[in-house]
Amino acid sequence: MRKIVVGAFMSLDGIMQAPGGPDEDPIGGFKLGGWAAPYFDDTMTEAVGEMFARPFDLLLGRKTYDIFAAHWPYVDADDPIGPLFDRINKYVATRNPDLKLGWQNSHSLGPDAVAALRKLKREDGPDLLTQGSTDFLKTLFAGDLVDELNISIFPLVLGKGKRLFGDAALPSALKLVSSKVSGTGVTVNKYIRDGDIVTGSFEFETPTEAELERRRKLT
Repeated sequence: MRKIVVGAFMSLDGIMQAPGGPDEDPIGGFKLGGWAAPYFDDTMTEAVGEMFARPFDLLLGRKTYDIFAAHWPYVDADDPIGPLFDRINKYVATRNPDLKLGWQNSHSLGPDAVAALRKLKREDGPDLLTQGSTDFLKTLFAGDLVDELNISIFPLVLGKGKRLFGDAALPSALKLVSSKVSGTGVTVNKYIRDGDIVTGSFEFETPTEAELERRRKLT
């Protein structure tokens, strides 16, 4: 059975938009594209290499697919990522049935991406790794399809832009299985699913009259 693994660069306030360059994704007036590049060091390069070291297919939203297809097929043959992305399968979520996927080994998920992914997950094969694809990630979280998250959190606040999680994400507990900090202050974290959320309480066993009054005011 295949897993869906999310790979994401994220600011402290949860924004993923355009980490790679100023012209990557200016939608919504986003003017801070390229925010991740100054933080890359050997630790970050190693973390990216580890994410791509085990077999995987790419799982992309249409906008991220367009960004990748306009870049990775054109890098030098000795680039460590471009030739890898060329030869693996790329599954693309798109609402346009007439979209032509010109990049080799690219496949549309069709009109019902969630159903297509549930079928893919039941099959044998490498894990399905997302990159970027913030709009599509919201569909994955709402459908409870994500098994693992590899999130690098950068020490900056971007204020506005496309965020990793939306209001439709289903509540779930996660387990941190590895974490490292780069020399530039980026925390590289891997999480796996860990069942339902367990709640508790720090309140008095018997609430005070002041607390009861506070609760009445809330309602």
